[in-house]
Amino acid sequence: MTLRLLTTALLLTVLSACGASRQAGIYHTVKKGQTLYTISRVYEVDEIYLARINGIADPTELQIGEQIYIPGATQARPVPITVKTAPDPPPPPPPIAARAPITAEKKPTVSRPAPVATEPKPASSSPPPSGTGRFIWPVKGTIVKKFGVDSSKGLEIAVDSGTPVASAAAGKVIYSGSGIAGYGNLVIVRHDDSFFTVYGYNQKNLVNAGAFVSKGEKLALSGRPPSGGGNRIYFEIRYGKKPVNPLTYLP
Repeated sequence: MTLRLLTTALLLTVLSACGASRQAGIYHTVKKGQTLYTISRVYEVDEIYLARINGIADPTELQIGEQIYIPGATQARPVPITVKTAPDPPPPPPPIAARAPITAEKKPTVSRPAPVATEPKPASSSPPPSGTGRFIWPVKGTIVKKFGVDSSKGLEIAVDSGTPVASAAAGKVIYSGSGIAGYGNLVIVRHDDSFFTVYGYNQKNLVNAGAFVSKGEKLALSGRPPSGGGNRIYFEIRYGKKPVNPLTYLP
């Protein structure tokens, strides 16, 4: 009788100890992205032991919402998310029959007026007739080359070196320099009615571009062609872009 009582008391003591140890813990609810390894590290419990007491055969197969018993823990601890999960797939598209038909957008037609026939513009009119006193001679000398001879676009007039060269009419100097090959120092003056006069082979220019000059005003001193030859000036009259015979417009 005494032996039975001792055995019963010992069994009760063992069961009581087991029950106490089982109660000393909490349950952790598995959330999306948590692993058993991370849970074991947070609660400082061996991962293998945690899997064995919870009956987990494969620690990688935890289910969201599963209750994991954590022995010795007194309160829940935050467990970080360590596994990134793929986003939920988008819902499947509706059946083809349910889709609205796709129609090409029609652009509004714009009526365009019929092209209107236009008469061709007449060619630029010929230079106005020469009037008495429209231009004056830039120098007094002998013509040694006429307009059109050897493709000349102006006159070459022989004079003594250093002879003053006068503006054939009032106008504005639009060029004064030696940058145009073959003409040496050159002056170009723009006049009214789209006329231009050109003075080349100068020994020295006396005016600058932008200056306004009056009829007969000194523009330069005569010299000789850069290619050599006697003293002379080169004189040209242009109507727009077209060279014209100076003799037509000189007195």
